[in-house]
Amino acid sequence: MSTASGRSGLVHAEPLIIERSAPGRVGCALPPPLGDSEQALRDIPESYLRSTPPDLPEVDELTVVRHFTRLSVWNHGIDTGMYPLGSCTMKHNPRINERLCRLDGFASLHPYAPADLCQGALQLIWELQGYLAEISGFACTTLQPAAGAQGELTGVKMIRAFHKARGNPRKKVLVPDTAHGTNPATSSLSGYQAVEVKSGPEGVLLPDAVRAAVDEDVAAIMVTNPNTLGLFEEHIREIAEIVHAAGGLVYCDGANLNSMMGVARPGDMGIDVMQFNLHKTFSTPHGGGGPGSGPVGASAELEPFLPLPVVKEKGGRFELDFDRPQSIGRIKSFYGNFAVMVRAYTYIREMGAAGLKRASEMAVLNANYVRARLEGCYFLPYTRRSMHEVVFSDKHLEEHGVSTMDVAKRLLDFGFHPPTVYFPLVVHGALMIEPTESESPETLDAFVESMKAISEEAARDPELLKSAPRRTVVGRLDEVQAAREPVLTWRQTRE
Repeated sequence: MSTASGRSGLVHAEPLIIERSAPGRVGCALPPPLGDSEQALRDIPESYLRSTPPDLPEVDELTVVRHFTRLSVWNHGIDTGMYPLGSCTMKHNPRINERLCRLDGFASLHPYAPADLCQGALQLIWELQGYLAEISGFACTTLQPAAGAQGELTGVKMIRAFHKARGNPRKKVLVPDTAHGTNPATSSLSGYQAVEVKSGPEGVLLPDAVRAAVDEDVAAIMVTNPNTLGLFEEHIREIAEIVHAAGGLVYCDGANLNSMMGVARPGDMGIDVMQFNLHKTFSTPHGGGGPGSGPVGASAELEPFLPLPVVKEKGGRFELDFDRPQSIGRIKSFYGNFAVMVRAYTYIREMGAAGLKRASEMAVLNANYVRARLEGCYFLPYTRRSMHEVVFSDKHLEEHGVSTMDVAKRLLDFGFHPPTVYFPLVVHGALMIEPTESESPETLDAFVESMKAISEEAARDPELLKSAPRRTVVGRLDEVQAAREPVLTWRQTRE
């Protein structure tokens, strides 16, 4: 970049010169490559190299800034409006979390730094492991997994290693019909056959159903508690006893810990291993492809199988323990997504025990407030008191020819992101709403009134819903076609 010109405050770069560096190749006027880089460029197959410059728009900086600013206004996120995605817990991310994870001592820490030069980071990891263990009631934790699904995989691999160490890896994992889709996928990826267990008429697992499914080939049962219907699995202790009596273990999908942290501990319910979703329960960012974090808590008998390395404290110093012959090995490079851990650590320290309990109480209160106010407008398949989320269905709307998707699309016109739709699968046309503890009474009331208005429109003018949304930048998109035939270029046709 050149020095400042005579026009005050302006700095301009030398123009980027596109030049043909070899027949059929286009290069840039850049400094000569170092070392083997030049040979590496020659090794790139001809089919991967351009023969013409990329067809990019030539615009000034102000136009670029306005373009991306406009896109940010069009986008919907938790900072711009309510995001009631059931099962995903799209809660507010406190700004102090972002400030602290950007402290230079954390943000500039090199991943290959020896333990002696990163004692502060290792101490934070060690303390966060302890906080999560205390909150959940487990004997040990690992922060290595990079997402909730990877945490599931870690937990089930530990279960497999546990059984293998006893000479019987077993063959099956029981999965309730209210499970997240990752549960059977995790079981299969870990080498198990996923066996579905039907929930009872009130939406929870019944001990007799589990007892009928358990045999000597069952390695574990994967239970989400509260489940994806937003209902607490009240028989969890008895179910754990049944599985343990048959030699199996109990895995808890911890996605919904947001509803009971500080109130009840999964480890006290007979559960052996569970993943935490830091982006759900502990206010770290969610969406956009990551990064995420899915720590795992486990009982003492599973501790030898934790991923490598394990952070240990010894004489006031912190070290990485690699000498663990029964470990399942690494799950993630280095120690996991450290910046996400700093955010969760900050949240826990700021909230304290009383604050975490209060957050759970408010999440449950908000969900039940929405349930009570919408129960007359939308069909409620399970009338029991909800935990952190409530599931309605489109049963009352079908007579008007209106579907769950129509309601979701119309809600965009009212300025709200739609709830989760068509999940869990046990509810036909499900509308899964989770307001979280972040939302104020005023926001909840506005959401409820919008949902009520849509219910009235469904009876009065169903075509209005079927053609929604009308106030967004683009109209209704065909999600199925978009998934099957994605358009990955910035422009389809060229004039």
